[in-house]
Amino acid sequence: MRLLPPSTWATGRLWALVGLCTLPAFSAHAADTTAAQQLSHWTAQAGAPAKVDRGQALFNQRQGGEWSCASCHGTPPTAQGKHASTGKAIAPLAPAFNAKAFTDTAKVDKWFKRNCKDVLSRECSAQEKADVLAYLTSLKP
Repeated sequence: MRLLPPSTWATGRLWALVGLCTLPAFSAHAADTTAAQQLSHWTAQAGAPAKVDRGQALFNQRQGGEWSCASCHGTPPTAQGKHASTGKAIAPLAPAFNAKAFTDTAKVDKWFKRNCKDVLSRECSAQEKADVLAYLTSLKP
């Protein structure tokens, strides 16, 4: 049996340590943000303060189509909703009523893009996203 020189052991340990240190980066992806961080991000992108009343109005109004955000998420969005066309159950959207709401950046981006296109027939602006998040984070039990 041939033993490896000590310098090889050190290199091996170093790579093992690097591997262990990068694991959290991969496993934390599903909870990489919070609703407050998302609100801060979109407010900064908008360059203007988010407004709860504008967010509530946008959430509840039909914007020229047959749907509003509330069509599926409910009014207020503090209980389980139901997709207007598929009937699929939707978890509460307000973060105080759903600990997983707005905790995954990729999902937040995906659902804002998809739902804004369904409701507004376009992507939401940064200001609209900030306003809706201000409304949703204002809802408390």
